[in-house]
Order: sequence, then C-alpha cells, then structure tokens
Amino acid sequence: MRKHVFYAAAALAASAALVLSGCSGGGGGDGKSPIVVGSVNTKSGAATFPEASLAAAAVFADQNAKGGINGHKIDYKALDDKGDPATASANARELVGSDEAVAMVGSASLIECEINAKYYEQQKILSMPGVGVDTGCFDSANISPANVGPFNDMTLTLYWGSEVAKLDNICVLLEIAGSTRPAYQKAIDTWTEITGKKPLYVDDTVPYGASDYTPYIVKAKDAGCKALAINPVEPDAIAQVKAANAQGWKDVTWLYLTSVYSDNFAKAVSDSGAGIYVPAEFYPFTDAASDINKDWRDLMTKNDIPLTSFSQGGYLAAKYFIQVVEGITGDITRESVTKALHEMKPITNPMVGTPYEFGTAKKHDGNTAGWPIKLMSGTNKWELNGDDWITIPTK
Repeated sequence: MRKHVFYAAAALAASAALVLSGCSGGGGGDGKSPIVVGSVNTKSGAATFPEASLAAAAVFADQNAKGGINGHKIDYKALDDKGDPATASANARELVGSDEAVAMVGSASLIECEINAKYYEQQKILSMPGVGVDTGCFDSANISPANVGPFNDMTLTLYWGSEVAKLDNICVLLEIAGSTRPAYQKAIDTWTEITGKKPLYVDDTVPYGASDYTPYIVKAKDAGCKALAINPVEPDAIAQVKAANAQGWKDVTWLYLTSVYSDNFAKAVSDSGAGIYVPAEFYPFTDAASDINKDWRDLMTKNDIPLTSFSQGGYLAAKYFIQVVEGITGDITRESVTKALHEMKPITNPMVGTPYEFGTAKKHDGNTAGWPIKLMSGTNKWELNGDDWITIPTK
C-alpha cells in the first residue's frame, strides 16, 4: 500500500513538473534548460541540400556562445531524411514527439514538408524551413519558408526571360519530385496570366541525377526552343549545359532557378551558350563589393560552410527564429514560440526582397522577389544583371 502511494505521488510530481516546463522541449524557469529546435533535411540522395541546416547550426552555435536565448542554450538537431518518405516521417516524429522540439527551423528537404505538414498541424508545432522545396512548404498554415521557393522562382525566371530579356520560343524542362507537377504548372500558368505568353514546349520527364541529359536536350533543340527554363539541382544543370555544348547548341539561353547559383557551378561551366540567367532568391553572395551579406559570409567562412543560396536560407531562418523568440516573456515552450510566431511583426532584411512573416495565414507563399544575375561564356563568374529586385507582378 505504501509503495503504491509513493509511486502515485511521484507520478503526480513528474506530471506537475512537465506542465510547469511546458511539456514541449522548452526552457524551464531555472534559466538553464536547453531549447530543443529540430530540422529534417535531405543530406544524402539524388538531390541534396546540406548547407541550410549547417548554416542554421552555425547561427545557433554563435548565439549559444553569446549566452543563448534569454539564458537558454539552443539544442539544435538536424536529421537526414535521405529523400525517403518513411525516413522523413520518422525524423519528424523523433524530433517533435520524442525530443519535444519547440519549433522546426532551417530544414531543407526534397519531400519533408508534404510528408509532415499534417503531423505538424496535429502537434501544434510550426516550421521555418531555410529552403522550402516541395509543395507542402508553401500551402500549409504551419510552415513558412525563408526562401522564395522553386515555384515562384520558376514564374520569376520565365517573367524575366519574356518581359525583360524579350525572349521568345521559351521551353520548360521539369525535374519532378513527388507531387510537384501541379505546382510547377501553376507557376507556368501564373506567368501566362501575367504576360499572355505560353511555353513553346514542356517536357516533365527530365529525371534527377541522370547519367546523360542528351536525349532531353536534343528533343528541346528539335522542337525549336530558343530558351530553356529548367528547375534542376546543380550537378544536373552542369550536365545539361555540357550536353548542349556537345550538340553544338551555341545560341540557347538558359533560364535556371536559384538552385544552380554557386561558385562550383560557375567554375564548371565555361560555355554557357547565349548566357545563363537566374533570379537569385537572396541578395547575390558573389557581389563581394556589397556588405549586405557580410555577417552571413563571415559566419559561413568561419565554419567552412559553402557560400550558396541554401546556406543563406538556413542562416536567415535561424536569425528570424532568434529575433522572434528573444521577445518571449517567460518560459520558451512550443506553445509560447507558436504564439510569438503567430503574432510577430514582419521582419525586413536586405538579404531578401520581401519581409518575412509567419502569422496565421493558411499558406505561406508571399515571397516573390529575386535579384537577377547572369553567367556568361568564358567568365566562370556570376555577375549582377540588374540593380534592384524583380518581383512577380500582381495579376
């Protein structure tokens, strides 16, 4: 009898302690408990995005060195979903359920938003991806990415091509992951609604990580395409350009997305046809004359993290999170973080063309600005291609 009384009292005390601590990975009132923050990332597989979570980790480590957030250190856990749906689901449940994260920050995955959006809603946790990739990142009330995303980026690159560069016979080649095909079609349709123009040719059978892109390039050339709007990751884009070089296609204009914007890509491509053009989702990091990216650049260099748009996204997501959470009075829990993000004022940053906000919208796809950059043959160097952000016009 006395044992049962003791166990019951102990259980009651443990329950009370959980309630007082927020029951969701938050820092308790002792000022020492860590804040658990998670992220699900595609770090291995055909298309990878490791820099975002590395950048977020560097921001959080730097913040911890300054004392953390309101006295609480940040325990950042970044898992690899390997581009596998089952693993992405398991990762989220480990971070949210077992580790009791207060929020998801800096994620960059090929599939995880779509896989986990409903679970995040059920668990009343919010996610701030550094790089939103799949459709779920942009149509969920519980997810608000730091980046423009591939769909608005596709509309931007098409808009720049037809309205700024005055290109015609633009064709679209798509690498499709999961159920992203309708979202890319919507991006194309948005461009058509704004400009009245349509692609000459669309091929949505282009694979990720193909050993040879020659058949897809030959079909596009034979169709009469003068410009190609494509959504690949960096290695695929390099292979596509080289396939066009091998076919002697010298006058093709490439309208790529921010995913190819890296020093490695520039060094790997010497013959870029009539030019490679990209609407960068963040202020171009290759503009060394500007101080806009200085803090990000210094932190990435210090931690040997590649200077890419992906690391810009992870950096910004972590910075946004810290700025919002520092304003919380009392315990930092999942509930208080969610409330703070719902009530936050938009955050402006010169690294992006659109203020960041979470709020209570049913979806988050309002980041519609890109900075035009170009890569010309023989330069192996990205250059600014404008002096201001371009935005998707209101229909």
